[in-house]
Amino acid sequence: MGESCCSPEPGSRIRGFIQPWILLLLSERPSHGYELLERLHEGSPETPADTALLYRTLRQMETDGLVRSSWETGEGGPARRLYVMTSEGVQCLHGWAANLRRTRDRLDEFMAVYERRFADSGGRGGEDGGGS
Repeated sequence: MGESCCSPEPGSRIRGFIQPWILLLLSERPSHGYELLERLHEGSPETPADTALLYRTLRQMETDGLVRSSWETGEGGPARRLYVMTSEGVQCLHGWAANLRRTRDRLDEFMAVYERRFADSGGRGGEDGGGS
């Protein structure tokens, strides 16, 4: 049958997942946008973050009060924004973690039922998808 249009590519990003990653990285230390981009790539090299998406997300997070930034001038280089997480950002990160735990639990439930259902077919439901 081939690849289904609803089947994500292996290693594909979870939509909207960049915000908690940014918050988690900023919880470790304040960072410039370029550094955040590099660190996002380290965490998931097969699905690098898009530069424009990163900066749009940072601007929205600043508008929402989750991060704040200040201009920092470097020796011989252009001024760059340094991003730090706010207390609201910490609370948001805790909320993301709680939601992801619930999602992981639901996914574990789904996989357990799926594996029981298709245990004898090696994960394939046959030509009709295994429906009744």
